[in-house]
Amino acid sequence: MDHDNHTTDYKKNSLSLWGATSMGTGVMIGAGIFALTGQMAELSGKWFPIAFLVAAIVAGFSAYSYVKLSNYYPSAGGIAMFLEKAYGKGTMTASCALLMYFSMVINESLVARTFATYTLQLFGGKELDYLVPVLGVGLLIFAFFINILSNKFIQTFSFFMSFIKIAGLLALAIGGLWATGINFDEAIKTTSHSDPFGFLGAVALGVLGYKGFTTITNSGGEIKDPHKNVGRAILISILICLVIYLLTSFAVSSNLTVPEIIEAKNYSLAQAARPAFGQTGLWLTVIFAIVATVSGVIASAFAVSRMLAMLTDMKIVPHSHFGMPGSIQKHTLVYTIVIAIILTIFFDLSRIASLGAIFYIIMDIAVHWGVLTKLRNKIKANAFILITAIIVDIIILFALFWVKLRQDVFIIWASLIGLALIFIGEYWFLSKTKNNEN
Repeated sequence: MDHDNHTTDYKKNSLSLWGATSMGTGVMIGAGIFALTGQMAELSGKWFPIAFLVAAIVAGFSAYSYVKLSNYYPSAGGIAMFLEKAYGKGTMTASCALLMYFSMVINESLVARTFATYTLQLFGGKELDYLVPVLGVGLLIFAFFINILSNKFIQTFSFFMSFIKIAGLLALAIGGLWATGINFDEAIKTTSHSDPFGFLGAVALGVLGYKGFTTITNSGGEIKDPHKNVGRAILISILICLVIYLLTSFAVSSNLTVPEIIEAKNYSLAQAARPAFGQTGLWLTVIFAIVATVSGVIASAFAVSRMLAMLTDMKIVPHSHFGMPGSIQKHTLVYTIVIAIILTIFFDLSRIASLGAIFYIIMDIAVHWGVLTKLRNKIKANAFILITAIIVDIIILFALFWVKLRQDVFIIWASLIGLALIFIGEYWFLSKTKNNEN
């Protein structure tokens, strides 16, 4: 077969600063406030708005390494290229890059199921729970066809959708706070108790609400003036999301008790709109949730499929065309959507969120460690910030493991088995590839 046509077809300068920012916020907001609010409240009680704030601080420390690396090594491979610069072309690079890839695919399935749970609030809610996987799969298939189109279309679509959901969420959050008297003290006042491990576990999940900034680094080679705009897009995205998450989570906390939030944990924003705005508020919240999740899945699929294409170009992951025509990017888009569909069908929101957080944080630690020990002097990174980022990641990862060990040991085994398969599989593949070359 002639593989000349199976190129990655990256288009330099096809993403502007605001296009990259809207792509990042599109992924973050879809995975963040809609999907995670109830999950975080279940672990941290009424302190979940503060958990969002602490998660933003953790994300800020994490972003430091990516901004420094992006300024020095702008690349459409993003994290994969960063890992290669630190660890070389070996098992560590390939495995950690795949952890990032799978955490992003897991994020897509998380957002797809969130889309389904919110949409069903328009038609009866819990009585139709069996349709959650069906609607989630439908969204993923829709995202596939949108991603077949050009970067320019996706950029325009993401920017438009991001504007709608940001404006809508701000309006609902401010309206919800206004209806309760804009009393932030009341919003965090609680009679429920959250142990430190529960709060830190919620922070670990909250990091998922900000990790969408990595989709920007994964498209670095396609962003205009990447040495400046990658870092700017990351910081702007995190700040936008922090403001929205805080306002919205305080509004939810002001309108619902902790038991009510937990009872409706998969669609807590819609439930919180009822006291402030009645049935109309619920409908509006669901509409904004649909906009947020649809744009989130589309933006995530766009970035993650390009990341896997870069891994294929680097020859550190196996690839087969399976007789499909078109570029490698199209093939990796198919693989990404198929994996997300499987996760959407077989895992619930809580397990998807936990698995995604575990994979992402482990990869994040590897990035910081690689910068600290291999690249710090070259890219002029601050050792104190790097060490702090590593320590904070280890603390919240341990807390999440401890919480899940008590609540849902299945996810611990799933993550350990997943880690083993990735590292052992990559070691075998790279060893086989090296032997064939010799």
